[in-house]
Amino acid sequence: MGVLNDTGSTEIVILCHGFQSTKEYTIMVNLTVALENEGISSFRFDFTGNGESEGSFSFANYWREVDDLHAVIQHFHGANRVIGAILGHSKGGGVVLLYASKYHDVRLVVNVSGRYDMKGGIGERLGKDFMEKIKQDGFIDIKNIAGTVEYRVTEESLMDRLNTNMHEACLQVDKECRVLTVHGSSDDIIPVLDAIEFDKIIPNHKLHIVDGADHGYTKHQAELAQAVIDFIKAAWQQDHPGA
Repeated sequence: MGVLNDTGSTEIVILCHGFQSTKEYTIMVNLTVALENEGISSFRFDFTGNGESEGSFSFANYWREVDDLHAVIQHFHGANRVIGAILGHSKGGGVVLLYASKYHDVRLVVNVSGRYDMKGGIGERLGKDFMEKIKQDGFIDIKNIAGTVEYRVTEESLMDRLNTNMHEACLQVDKECRVLTVHGSSDDIIPVLDAIEFDKIIPNHKLHIVDGADHGYTKHQAELAQAVIDFIKAAWQQDHPGA
């Protein structure tokens, strides 16, 4: 399920949410408004098993979400729309980079607070002894504060995440593809060091660190939106001088 915000522009920006999130997440909605204010169309959607989309939710499955994004892009190609940029937040940031490493048909990619080190954050979420637990039981159930199971992490899904190699993928991104990474300096979910690693290996890359911002840009929505808009508009002007 998705929401098309159509301003009449030929170009369209595709927005991808993060882990356990939806198209209605604050960042997604605020970026839609910021793009609309610049006359830019956008489409934000729920990945399989998230929000209003059908299918089962599962941990990891980065490449399945790449397939979801590919299906969306093919739909708009069929409608004679130009994909001006793809943007993802958190897990979605990883998804748009993986997409760019595989398909090479989008020239502008925005990675907002994506994860470079796929081993990072797992111990905090699953417990330090997660490998022993999952080898013993075959799964780990993640519960909320009330003790209700939110989702199950299987051994297969855990290995899927651990085997998702962002370093190798980023080396496959075309040199002509411009990439912006935005990251908050106070992000305690994915450290800003991950953004610096992306900056080292992606060939045509710009890094924008938002001073004091957390993972959700709670107090920095305007700065995030401005960084994204400035990057997209500058890139489009370079591609279409005098337009």
